[in-house]
Amino acid sequence: MSDSETPSGPERPVRAGDGLGKALLATLFTQSAVGLVVLDPRLRLVRTNSLVDGVDTEEYIGRRFTEAFRLDDPGGAEQLMKRVLAGEGPVRDRLVRGRLREVPGDREFLVSAYRLDGPGGPDAPALGLLTAVVDVTERQRARARDAALTAVRDAVGGSLDVAAICRDFADALVSGFADLAVVEVVDDVLRGADPPVGPLPPGTPLRRAASGRCDTVRDTAEGEGEAGGRERSTGVTRRLLARTPYALATTDLRARLVPLGPGTPWPDTDPDGVRALAETDAHSLIVVPLTLRGAVLGLVSLYRCGAAEPFDDDDVSLAVAAATRAALGIDNARRYEREHVIASTVQRRLLPQAERQQAAVDTAHVLVPGRDSGCWFDTIALSGARTALVVGGVAGEGLQSAIAMGQLRTVIQALAGLDLEPEEVLARLKDTADRLAHERATLPPADALRSEPLSAGCVYGVYDPFTRTCTVARAGHPAPLIVGPDGRVVALDVPEGPGLFSTDSALFAPATVTLEVGSLLAFCTADLLSGDHAAERITETLARPGRSLQQLGDDIVYALPEGTCSAGAALLLARTGTVSDHLVATWDLAQDPTTPATARGLVHDRLQGWGLDEDTVEATELIVSELVTNAVRYGTPPLRLRLLLDSTLTCEVHDGSTASPHLRHAGTVDEGGRGLFIVSRLASHWGARHGPDGKVLWTEQDLPGDEQNDADGEQSEAGDRPDGSGGGP
Repeated sequence: MSDSETPSGPERPVRAGDGLGKALLATLFTQSAVGLVVLDPRLRLVRTNSLVDGVDTEEYIGRRFTEAFRLDDPGGAEQLMKRVLAGEGPVRDRLVRGRLREVPGDREFLVSAYRLDGPGGPDAPALGLLTAVVDVTERQRARARDAALTAVRDAVGGSLDVAAICRDFADALVSGFADLAVVEVVDDVLRGADPPVGPLPPGTPLRRAASGRCDTVRDTAEGEGEAGGRERSTGVTRRLLARTPYALATTDLRARLVPLGPGTPWPDTDPDGVRALAETDAHSLIVVPLTLRGAVLGLVSLYRCGAAEPFDDDDVSLAVAAATRAALGIDNARRYEREHVIASTVQRRLLPQAERQQAAVDTAHVLVPGRDSGCWFDTIALSGARTALVVGGVAGEGLQSAIAMGQLRTVIQALAGLDLEPEEVLARLKDTADRLAHERATLPPADALRSEPLSAGCVYGVYDPFTRTCTVARAGHPAPLIVGPDGRVVALDVPEGPGLFSTDSALFAPATVTLEVGSLLAFCTADLLSGDHAAERITETLARPGRSLQQLGDDIVYALPEGTCSAGAALLLARTGTVSDHLVATWDLAQDPTTPATARGLVHDRLQGWGLDEDTVEATELIVSELVTNAVRYGTPPLRLRLLLDSTLTCEVHDGSTASPHLRHAGTVDEGGRGLFIVSRLASHWGARHGPDGKVLWTEQDLPGDEQNDADGEQSEAGDRPDGSGGGP
């Protein structure tokens, strides 16, 4: 082919003015899905295709680009296009907001601008701009819906608190979907009750659990109407009014899209709500019932205000999907709340219902409520005016933790009555815990309780006012704090034993400390010591003098850092004292057959001096006679008799033998064997406790009401309070 020949077929280039070029331009401007706009150097429209389906664009010819599209930022758009005209390069896919004359509402466009060079090339003045305009309004709305639904899914479900779930739900919706969001929950549901089956009758109480508002919404004067989205109105309760969209939505359990404005058809039914809507400039409402399996948990009201686009049917579908997610979260939280209420009630019933008066010890407690329901405390009166102080906790939430706590507390009370040493009590308590853990491990595989681990700790201490000693052992639990009369706070150095449900088989080791009169013991669960500087704040609070135990407990709670004890905690405070000599009588007796008679005479004189009635005196003489006779016959020196008058009358006989007597029933013709049987019939309680120097047989007798009051008065006058004040014998 020669140089003079012209190529043919598809290889022939399209030159300006060719029919193919004209056809190409005609096709682009008549069939392209992209809006094409040709602008002259003054940014006026000289040619355009249909920008939006059904909109005649001929009227835009000759108008400036920013005027035709009514852009939100016309100045910025013009500066951008002028830079393209000046040859600074094209602009691609710039998102702008504006409005078209014949299309209601705001639109969003992706704009690209390209310089049209003249015959002189890039260095010559431009002929104008070719602008590609894509209406992405629906695409952006779909993205906003997806983002809102994703925000709801991410925000809702991570909490078991109804108010927190509703608050997160409202915040997620006002971040880009609604201008106002109000979440109301049926009042009984907030208390853990089962939700009512729809339809809800008019007058049903609804409590506002959360509300949210975007920054562009005008504030209301009252903020208490349906659209009052301010946090300060949260918690307001209203009655569901009939013949309103809210009542209709909870009647047929269907969402509603309601236009708002001067023609709102229900102003007479709810004038306050309509007035509040007008004050916020709300013009579009979606109301969605919070339903689950036909039951109604509450109501969601979403509003758009001012210049925002009204809701459409696609928005209703999103609101329904979001409300379904919220309803699941609220129902889970409601179930948890109900279980928590039940567990807390069980815990309260299993704990001491009133402060127990103990000999020579003042006590007070603080129970900080929280998620866990396994904390417990106890004060147990022991023989010989001793007091057992107990604090423990079962880790975990719900009813099962409260049940395990009740089992352990019952066992430890029974063990305390056997007068065992603290380390023996915990060793046997751990045996019981091991059996409970084994029972849980043998549950059927389908039982969810089988996979829940058990963990518990306990500290057990015994205070003896006669020796002023406190012996403590602990099982996976913090050691108690001791505050001396001088205000110095130290932690008792007690070896830590294994937790009650642990597999560790180490032995428990006790620690014994001698306390000054008026010392303070503080037993607390581990959660009370957690948190930033919690232990230091508790120590500083305990060291402050001149306050009652209850005031000290309250001050400790006040001093705790924010967020401490969210799981709950228990604190037991005990101030130590001694028993007044006036209320105690002690005699060293000889190991002699005549000693029982001598003991009866001593007891008779002492009880008459205390002013006890004759029946009590005679019963006590018989008890002492039997106990001393038993010690003389089967025991070893030294022999000691002690009487203690408190809320009960205690008799103790000590001897050096470690052999324990046993109650048996003598035959008809037997001459002996009835001593302990007689004792058991005359005393309300009796038992034996062992120590390194022998054993003590003891009995307790209940006193008549008047004499008990007299004894209390004498005790007060004698000054046996823990502060050590008062007279002597």
